[in-house]
Amino acid sequence: MLRILQARWRQKYRTIKFPGDKISLPEKFCGAPLIDAQKCSACRKCLDVCPVEALDLAEKKPCLDLGRCIFCGACAQACGMGAITFSRDHRLAVRDKNDLVLSSGGIKLAAALKKESLRLFGRSLRLRQVSAGGCNACELDTNVLSTIVFDLARFGVQFVASPRHADGLLITGPVTENMRLALQKTYQAVASPKIVLALGACACSGGLYRGHPQVHNGASFQVPVDLYIPGCPPHPLTILDGILRLLNRV
Repeated sequence: MLRILQARWRQKYRTIKFPGDKISLPEKFCGAPLIDAQKCSACRKCLDVCPVEALDLAEKKPCLDLGRCIFCGACAQACGMGAITFSRDHRLAVRDKNDLVLSSGGIKLAAALKKESLRLFGRSLRLRQVSAGGCNACELDTNVLSTIVFDLARFGVQFVASPRHADGLLITGPVTENMRLALQKTYQAVASPKIVLALGACACSGGLYRGHPQVHNGASFQVPVDLYIPGCPPHPLTILDGILRLLNRV
């Protein structure tokens, strides 16, 4: 017992004070993109290097779909004018799929649930995680939220083993044909009212697999989605920020 107390004293307090303290992320962290249309020369170099066709030149101005973006940073490196850059801002979650399309200005961050939904889920939210053909990257960063550093349970949010015990779903993966029916049945098994979170580029749009004949291009084509959290995979703080915004805790 004495050794346990000594170890606890050496380790000190490990849980981050989020939201609250200023978040410090590595310089190489690829966060929210910034687009300066005035610097764009319409050279199309960024379009040529993007592996997921997340970029478009609408009226000769760069337009980026965060739902497709895998945050590789290739477009920013190819752009010699600095029209596209990536910040270290971890906040990316939005409520509407159209808000994932960024042309200029900032991201329209997720708004809270409506009053009645907040009354039901604001203090206690149970989620069933569904891997609909994911590569396990988003799943791993979701699991990290339950560790002592992030401690998702302190906000009243927990993952459960059965959809019968859940208030909603957290979906990862592009929704492969083999998982399509399973996802629909899992959604139906959750009692109404319920919420759905699409996590990662695959769940938002199909990601790298978009357009493949065995992929259904994300969760929104199968079930209604209340929150989109882009990234490949999203940082744990991006996921946590999105969930807390949905629950009006930020």
